[in-house]
Amino acid sequence: MNVLLLVLGSAALLVGGYFTYGRWLSRAVFRLSPTAPVPSVELRDDVDYVPTPPAIVFGHHFTSIAGTGPIVGPALAIMWGWGPAVAWVLVGAIFMGAMHDLAALVVSLRNRGMTVGEVAGRLLNRRVRLLFLVLLLFALWVVLAIFGWVIASVFVQFPESTLPVFLQIPIAVWIGLKVHRTGKNLFWPSLVALALMIATVWLGAGCPGLEWTGGTLGAAIRAFNATVAAWPIWAWVAVLLAYCYVASVLPVWILLQPRDYINSLQLIASLGLVVAGLAAAALVGGPAVADAPRPPLEMVAPLLDLHPVKAPPIVPFLFVTIACGAVSGFHCLVSSGTSSKQLRCETDAHAVGYGSMLLEAFLAILVIVAVGAGIGLGWPQAYPGLAGSALWQTIYADWSKVTGGSAIAAFVVGSGNLLGALGIEATFARALMGVLVASFAGTTLDTATRLQRYVVQELAGTLLPAGAAWTPQRPRPAGISPLQWPLWLLSTPHGATLFAVGSAFLLALMPAPGKPWNLATLGTGGLILWPLFGATNQILAGLSLIVVSFYLLRRGLPTWIATVPMVFMLAMPAWALATDVQRWWAGGSWALVAVAALMLAVEAWMIVEAVLLWPRARGVLEAPLPPLVGRSQA
Repeated sequence: MNVLLLVLGSAALLVGGYFTYGRWLSRAVFRLSPTAPVPSVELRDDVDYVPTPPAIVFGHHFTSIAGTGPIVGPALAIMWGWGPAVAWVLVGAIFMGAMHDLAALVVSLRNRGMTVGEVAGRLLNRRVRLLFLVLLLFALWVVLAIFGWVIASVFVQFPESTLPVFLQIPIAVWIGLKVHRTGKNLFWPSLVALALMIATVWLGAGCPGLEWTGGTLGAAIRAFNATVAAWPIWAWVAVLLAYCYVASVLPVWILLQPRDYINSLQLIASLGLVVAGLAAAALVGGPAVADAPRPPLEMVAPLLDLHPVKAPPIVPFLFVTIACGAVSGFHCLVSSGTSSKQLRCETDAHAVGYGSMLLEAFLAILVIVAVGAGIGLGWPQAYPGLAGSALWQTIYADWSKVTGGSAIAAFVVGSGNLLGALGIEATFARALMGVLVASFAGTTLDTATRLQRYVVQELAGTLLPAGAAWTPQRPRPAGISPLQWPLWLLSTPHGATLFAVGSAFLLALMPAPGKPWNLATLGTGGLILWPLFGATNQILAGLSLIVVSFYLLRRGLPTWIATVPMVFMLAMPAWALATDVQRWWAGGSWALVAVAALMLAVEAWMIVEAVLLWPRARGVLEAPLPPLVGRSQA
């Protein structure tokens, strides 16, 4: 019962934050207006800039920011105890993360959908813009390589999730075409899509319940699952990045929006089932096994453990380990990269920006409960005969052995146990949770590809002569030398996307650190730089809050809402990264040391630029945007 009260109390705090602090930010600070001009209308091209109903943008935004971050982070950080993990998720999400996401969305909305890097150039200076874009390029490069590996790992560990994930694509295209062409209400298409997606999960699980027919279909599906589980990681990464290339260059309404939207329906429905299973397990016990009594649900993880085996210190590493779910720099890229180009009304930013982050925080709370209590109900496939605290202590015996893959597996099994309390068949329950993880990672992967395309195009445009970059109105190179043609190619959508997926695949093709070069290890190269991503991602949050702070400063608005979390999110990840550098130096990991030093230097440079400019920017508006040529002014 205490576990259930923990979840219900957390939900109440998050809802309260939405209607109090979040509403104050939207109405009193940012003064969102339903009549304000928005980029999706001013710059509409039906490719990237598309006015879209808020439900669809919410689905896109939520699934894109969530990914596997709010699953892996809390599932690792629980080693310091579920108490600090829950506290950081709740405080961080309400007062830092949701504010950060909303602010980045609003600032981009009011700068014609520019990414936060582009806006930094307007609010600070061109040097900061270039530094920001380079940092974004690196962060997204690692995201593309590592998330390809994450999804491939889910397919290998839980092959029953493979078929449903790919069958979602034609369902998404169908609903995208239907809504875009007919403009009909989303209610009935949404119900049909959700029913079809649940059916695909049942199909991928081998059609449980149809054994009485002879099980021919189920046997064929299980044989298919066994085949795809044997695929090498690099092959899956290649397939996934090829899909991302297509998704990135297509108009958002064909695949990106509807896939994210129907994924959000399935994911929210799955989370609802987890909550229902949690209630059942708390009230009547876990899954029934033969004639044995139903095991009680209890928190088997410790409330607080300051010294887990081989773990880094809780401060500052808790605030780097749990990023998505509390506050994450990647979110500013989604807010300013794709979501700001789709909102059809400025006031929708409250639900999309602030609300999505709080829903992600609730997901993080459910993850903490799944791996802290649900896993105690048993994991017979991997740990037969173990349950309760003994099972938890076995899984979490050593920080160095709890990797991202094992953390995801712990969540899938723990949440599957909660679904089992509802009487849901075990294979189907695991398939449902596996699809949840793979779908989250997949939506983040294709959104990240599109974001990387934007960043590459912006960087290429910066290095080309003024007015020489590709635009829809200027589709051929003009006024540049042959040596600049590669840069011009990178300024095109297809050229930038090819660079994004190609460079990520080259990184992924390398084996993970310490692994030999062979077919079994190829595709894990994202793990080479993955140790840098946590701190780099959180530094990005601090740097984006610098941009927000200058937006508020120039308009005479209260800056403390951004500067307080900004200082925290600059200090903690820098502290963590500096600590890691000492360890990497001692271990001879020179590549990590070099890149970490570069990241710290970029952060320091941008902080110095901001401090020097701060006194001169107070109350001074940035230069106005140039008029839109050939477009009516809203």
